[in-house]
Amino acid sequence: MKIDSNGNLILGTTVILITTLLLIAVFVFTTINYIENENIDSQENDNFKYIVDDYTNNLEVLGRESIDDACEKVYKTFKLFDSEDQIKKNLNKKLKAKNEEFEEKYDVEIHSDTISVESSETPWKVLMKVRLNIKKNNDQYSGIVEKYVPIEGLRDPLPVAKLGIASGIFIMGDKINYKNALTRYLKLRNLDSPFSYAFATSPLIIKKCPYDPYVHHGDPGVLKDCLDKGYYHESADGSCYLCRLEGEGKCPHYGMEVFIQPHTPLTNDSISCSDHVIFNDHYTGEKIDKLDINSLILDSSHRKKYGLEEDDG
Repeated sequence: MKIDSNGNLILGTTVILITTLLLIAVFVFTTINYIENENIDSQENDNFKYIVDDYTNNLEVLGRESIDDACEKVYKTFKLFDSEDQIKKNLNKKLKAKNEEFEEKYDVEIHSDTISVESSETPWKVLMKVRLNIKKNNDQYSGIVEKYVPIEGLRDPLPVAKLGIASGIFIMGDKINYKNALTRYLKLRNLDSPFSYAFATSPLIIKKCPYDPYVHHGDPGVLKDCLDKGYYHESADGSCYLCRLEGEGKCPHYGMEVFIQPHTPLTNDSISCSDHVIFNDHYTGEKIDKLDINSLILDSSHRKKYGLEEDDG
């Protein structure tokens, strides 16, 4: 009985140990399997997030290309009555091609649609909103993506949209030369001294002026550099890029203005040379320097804005 008892004790202990080891093994295996599955899920989520980010990062580039395509239409004498709608059409076409590219590349299902193209609180960017749905297996993204698309570096459509390429204006390097187009435009409206703007020029490319606040234009050398570089300026009276595409010299949005620079020895008063004044407001100004054929013609409010009062030369 003693030996048998000892034997039973050893056997029972062995069974307990084996059972415990089996339970530990099952626990370890289950834990490892769970961790591996979690890692797989995490990797899949990370991969899907990368796809969504990759797609949305393309929207700014596609939006800018869509704006430039609308500008190209203007330069090819197509009149735009609704620039926002034209850009939406351009962007949706590009999104369709991008969707097909991503579906083939990442094996995803994508639906996208441009909701709106709007002027923003800054004249240097256009706000675009795109409704986006992306699905891959059990992962899905659905939302409205907003992108502020920069317009700096694009061509200014206003002169061509307002006067038409057939008016005789032409591109001269990085400038627009109006030849006799502005003279005819001013004469038809019975405005003062239209010949002051014969062969006037303005910048071709939108570039934000770095001299801010603008009163620094009165500092030595600043105005010359601004004109040489062809800088544009923020203006509550000027038109935004979307309205410039439609040939509007002024609009309800926060816009921009640029100097249309005369090149004339005439010293009589004429229309102030800010583009929104020439193309819309039509009030007069005087030469800053009557002895300089390249002098700007400015009214008193623009002189003050740019620090170019008569006493400052």
